[in-house]
Amino acid sequence: MTTLARGSDTLTRDALAVLQPGFTGTTAPDWLLRRLGEGLTSVGLFGRNITSPEQLAALTAQLRAERADVLVAIDEEGGDVTRMEVRTGSSFPGNLALGAVDDTALTQAVARELGRRLAQCGVNLNWAPSADVNSNPDNPVIGVRSFGADPHLVARHTAAYVRGLQAAGVAACTKHFPGHGDTAVDSHHALPRIDADLDTLTTRELVPFRAAVAADTKAVMSAHILLPALDPARPATLSPAALHGLLRASVTEGGLGFEGLVVTDGMEMRAISAAYGIERGSVLAIAAGADAICVGGGLADEDTVLRLRDALVAAVRAGELPEARLADAAARVRALGDWARHAGGPGAAEGIAPAPEAGLRAARRALRITPGVQPYQPPTGPAFVAAFTPVANIAVGDETPWGVAAELARLLPGTATATYGSEDVHGDGGAPALIANVLADAANRRIVAVVRDVHRHAWMADALDALLAARPDTVVVEMGVPQAPPSGALHIATHGAARVCGLAAAEVITGGVAGG
Repeated sequence: MTTLARGSDTLTRDALAVLQPGFTGTTAPDWLLRRLGEGLTSVGLFGRNITSPEQLAALTAQLRAERADVLVAIDEEGGDVTRMEVRTGSSFPGNLALGAVDDTALTQAVARELGRRLAQCGVNLNWAPSADVNSNPDNPVIGVRSFGADPHLVARHTAAYVRGLQAAGVAACTKHFPGHGDTAVDSHHALPRIDADLDTLTTRELVPFRAAVAADTKAVMSAHILLPALDPARPATLSPAALHGLLRASVTEGGLGFEGLVVTDGMEMRAISAAYGIERGSVLAIAAGADAICVGGGLADEDTVLRLRDALVAAVRAGELPEARLADAAARVRALGDWARHAGGPGAAEGIAPAPEAGLRAARRALRITPGVQPYQPPTGPAFVAAFTPVANIAVGDETPWGVAAELARLLPGTATATYGSEDVHGDGGAPALIANVLADAANRRIVAVVRDVHRHAWMADALDALLAARPDTVVVEMGVPQAPPSGALHIATHGAARVCGLAAAEVITGGVAGG
């Protein structure tokens, strides 16, 4: 591809302005700083870019020194999805835990403290909260990232989260419009399809997004999902009917009347890249009404930025993308950067009283404890944690630790753990052979079985049933979306796998704090 002239060209600057790229490393590379000087307005951060709050603050200061109104974005939902604490697990429970408590003041306080920590580190745009209604319990990508299955519960907590986050000067980006909760396919891998009619979308999926718009969310993220009732040909990210006709249209016209920034979900995701390619997909997204192209989760280099910039410029010059549409998108990005420059950053964090225990208090309140048949006796010595571990979805990642083993080992020194997966059940001997291994590993110690979405994994359910038959005193900790608890054992539903959820469960197992 021929590289277009760099520098002062307005069209080129607008094309750079609508990109939200990532990069590798814990300091900004020279190419990124150079592009910020040429018009790039946003940067996306991921777990690979962060080692500590101090390092993150230095990195964002480096970016602001090049461009004072730079939007520094991150995917920090709390709960299972964390980038700031990717190596330790989050200090905040996720949406399902907050929805289980159903205290909007608590949700707002948690979001405000999370926002305070982001602002303190110089981050001013958070790709959160998830406003998806988890109407499909088999959803492979949303699950505990949703506040729940009731649209009105999700709506009130989405609004509370937006208010809390933005009170700290961090722009909220409510996602995944028009709603990813009724999908059975992960859009990281393929294109999901929702066959609900418009009435269902209006009374279910759209309810939380209307609440977010009313709460003045600064941004909305589109979903790579096909909704034939809305657009039979193109996924929402590329659909004028979804972005312009529904999200932007006035309330009197049947739309949501949203006037802020529309951000795409990651364009490398297979739902877009496999069918359209990221260059063509980005052109179609801007033409459909998106303002910012999120890219960099996988493709995180200068060449990707140049390819997308040049594709947008070429599309304008070929008449495929109206120049006014690109200019409008760039202006919206710059307007949010200007808001964030004045409302956010370390200065905004200084005006907020820290609430270091907010996350743990919320995690304790989110626990749902079902007593076993026999009165529970906490272990008096080291326990054994059997972690039945499914394959992590890409949004969560497999690098973030989860479970209760680390916290139990701190409270019960000598506690050991082992991890078991589907391959252990599908091998020779099936579930009985796996449980024989668990019992041998555990010896005579109390067993704590940790599961995640056991209802979605037949192998996990089989293993858990066999374990409870062999050791009825096993404690079960469900860290995914809870269903009916198994009979006979103490069952703890944490509503998420954040570090604080594991700590709250460990406290109960050892006979300590519950209910925060």
